[in-house]
Amino acid sequence: MSESIKVIQWGLGAMGSGMARLIQRKSGIEIVGAFDQDPQKIGKDLGVFLGGEKSGVVIEAPPTLDGPDGPWNVKGDIVILATSSFTREVAPQIEAVVRQGMNVISIAEEMSYPYAQEPELAKRLDRVAKEHGVSILGTGINPGFVLDTLILALTGPCLEVKKIKASRINDLSPFGPTVIHTQGVGTSVAEFESGLAKGDIVGHVGFQESINLIAKALGWKVDRIEEERSPIISKVRRETPYVKVKPGQVAGCRHTAIGYVEGEPRIELIHPQQVLPQLEGIETGDYINIHGEPDIHLVLKPEIPGGLGTMAMAVNMIPQVLAARPGLLSMAELPVPTALMGDVSEILKWRKGVQ
Repeated sequence: MSESIKVIQWGLGAMGSGMARLIQRKSGIEIVGAFDQDPQKIGKDLGVFLGGEKSGVVIEAPPTLDGPDGPWNVKGDIVILATSSFTREVAPQIEAVVRQGMNVISIAEEMSYPYAQEPELAKRLDRVAKEHGVSILGTGINPGFVLDTLILALTGPCLEVKKIKASRINDLSPFGPTVIHTQGVGTSVAEFESGLAKGDIVGHVGFQESINLIAKALGWKVDRIEEERSPIISKVRRETPYVKVKPGQVAGCRHTAIGYVEGEPRIELIHPQQVLPQLEGIETGDYINIHGEPDIHLVLKPEIPGGLGTMAMAVNMIPQVLAARPGLLSMAELPVPTALMGDVSEILKWRKGVQ
């Protein structure tokens, strides 16, 4: 049997903890380190923290990013980063990992295609990754799969694509405080509007990235992107482990974006996100409509679960990233994601062309 792939999990919130549990279930891969900034988690055994048996891996505080570039106490093949949604916030963390000679998978939504909004930071991360011979990938369920990678895959059988319209109606309940906050869940309508104006509430993070990535892969040049956000007001009480919503409060955000190519609306993405939509009779689902030659229409009901999907995408892309060329990569540049059902180290050998 090949030597197991060694993973460091950075961030043990709702998503990070789920990824760690998923890795524990796999063969040919192991967690050798874990970081989190919460003092209540630091010093605990990871296995016990995750609800299982003692693992011998102790949760540590994250490394100091502005300190010397000395070797870390723990090293792995790859770090899964689950700390923030925004490129500017995760870029220093990613660069610190890369300078230790380790690959990175981030679930920060903006990292799915950081050239869209942070081109200079993206170029820097790409350069540093190439200098250290490692790869960086941003992925997740969305962005990362439903409203970009899956769309691109469905254009494969098309002779021509004229317009793309896709929507994802999903349940935010599995997500932790970071995502809940960016959607304005639990606020009043006035607080929601104020949060939008201040930039504290942003709705879906990733439309700029998904639209630009789709266009880049198709060979289109985006003129501009128009976005609209509005509150989804609850008529009933809703409660998740992370938030309570009273009638009249905001349960989520309806966010739309249209990408214009040569002055024409070519890519339209619609994403109403809220907690427990079924309490008001709303069915979740993913819908992709490609207008071209031929037309292609895909309906997935219910939605691909957002929380589970994000955890799976981050873990399942590990072999692709470890086998990839060095640099900052996107999902459009890597082989298709697949579930890891066997020995992950053997899957990696196959990805590298070792039979």
